[in-house]
Amino acid sequence: MKKLIYKILLPVSLLAAPSCDSFLKEENLSGLTADGYYNTVEGMESLVNSLYTPMRFWYGKENGIALSELGTDIFTRGSGMENPPIALYNSDLTSANSAINFYWTRFYAALNASNAAIARIPTSPLADNLKPIREGEARFLRAFYLWHIVETWGGVHLSTTETIGVQTTAYRSPVEAFYTQIFQDLDFAMANLPVTTSQYGRVTKPAAEAFAARMHLFRGNYAEASRLAKKVINDYGFKLMPTYGALWDIANIKNTEAIFVVNFTADLILNREFDGLTSSSDDDILIRDGGNNSHLMFLMTYDQLPGMQRDIKYGRPFSRFMPTAYLLDLFDETKDARFNATFETVWYSNRPGTYKVTMTNGQEKEVTFKAGDTAIYATKYVVPNALKDAKPYTIIDRSRTYDANGAPRVRDRYMSLKKFLDPARQTISQQQGRRDHFVLRLAEMYMIVAEAELMQGNPSEGVTFLNEVRRRAALPGKAAEMEITADQLTLDFILDERAREFAGEQLRWFDLKRTNKLIERVQAHNPDAAPNIRPFHMLRPIPQAQLDVLTNPQDFPQNDQYN
Repeated sequence: MKKLIYKILLPVSLLAAPSCDSFLKEENLSGLTADGYYNTVEGMESLVNSLYTPMRFWYGKENGIALSELGTDIFTRGSGMENPPIALYNSDLTSANSAINFYWTRFYAALNASNAAIARIPTSPLADNLKPIREGEARFLRAFYLWHIVETWGGVHLSTTETIGVQTTAYRSPVEAFYTQIFQDLDFAMANLPVTTSQYGRVTKPAAEAFAARMHLFRGNYAEASRLAKKVINDYGFKLMPTYGALWDIANIKNTEAIFVVNFTADLILNREFDGLTSSSDDDILIRDGGNNSHLMFLMTYDQLPGMQRDIKYGRPFSRFMPTAYLLDLFDETKDARFNATFETVWYSNRPGTYKVTMTNGQEKEVTFKAGDTAIYATKYVVPNALKDAKPYTIIDRSRTYDANGAPRVRDRYMSLKKFLDPARQTISQQQGRRDHFVLRLAEMYMIVAEAELMQGNPSEGVTFLNEVRRRAALPGKAAEMEITADQLTLDFILDERAREFAGEQLRWFDLKRTNKLIERVQAHNPDAAPNIRPFHMLRPIPQAQLDVLTNPQDFPQNDQYN
């Protein structure tokens, strides 16, 4: 599409019919226009509802995960990775990158739709008591999309008014201008949204406060970040789940820790997603036909090993992303329950039989598996070859997966991230997942307080909040051992703790960027990306297709050192 800012997202009900421009002539036989439709209660409600849809193109999606987790200190590319430049920061990471182009389009479309809703709500036929609530939702979501735009591309085009038709001029705005607008929108949302909602998934007042706490942390407004995070912790009855594993139980999709989620559904018809911009097979690859696809992305190809076949329990292994050795080493599994709740370490045979396998010395032997026997064991430690050969099952140890410096030796045999698995899928091939994605959860509020208090010189205050999260993460009887003292609370420790708590939850790239640790940590802990990453990679390239149509290119140059 040859334009910078795209048309607003129309309600899904108006876009659901398939079309083909090779034979379908578009005629507005009904005479219905956007202005006419949005001047009805149904139309305005549909417009506000449509503002949530773009979140489903980011969370739980392959390239959304890639742009927020890959090429950090904790994840690198697996054997099935479809966009290696994002992982490697190499010369192929250019303004033509498909994933970056995809999200530029979606985020700006979402921004424009938000602008349309905010402008139209005050004069709409919505009930007077409902107008500020819907506007609060729209303003929260505009702030949310503005944050993704400014943190991904920097001070690019800031628009707060609805654009209709093609726009061929663009102007850069300072990063601070984006955040000024973000805080104005969140102030309105916090003042007008209800504390609770009967429609699960709508934005609420505590969600707005939680997101504002995150935004203040990003801008170094530490006192306000701490205040708001404490308010969310204390005022609304949210509670940490009793164990970290319980948080990821598919039966606990709705739980006391979730402040704001992106809804997905088990209904495969409703899980299809269409935003009016998606029309090509490339886009279909990017969105994976709806649903939460995170369950596919972090799994190694266990089904290629003796005694195993693909099943619903262990998931469909796309092998897109693998953990760095550094991520595995961050956990002390002797006291931290998050290790075994996060990673799959044992696969039990679901394909009994006798197999020929090759030992480490090159000789063959036969092994037999009964149903339920251990077929694969993965460990972050080195296992002697003699022990590997003595066991009937496959051992994937550190020396098989990583070199001594942590560089991957293979990309299809590794410890899988299991916390996003979706055992409620109907078939082994089903890509659509129903698991909701946690956008804001209570543990992050504790982490925000810890960091904000540390940065204000109050580590004793900060450590009490961090220890709440660490005690919850403890194995039975190990809570006291999980606690740390104020002198141990550092920014690097907090980043390590955030890795243990939020691995794969689409926060890492942004966390490392905001703390100015992206370059340092990738160079230290990600051998794949370390040789290539440079300071200019703190921003992504602006899509060249957008730059090419500008009539004022001198006012809107490409981000530094990209082509």
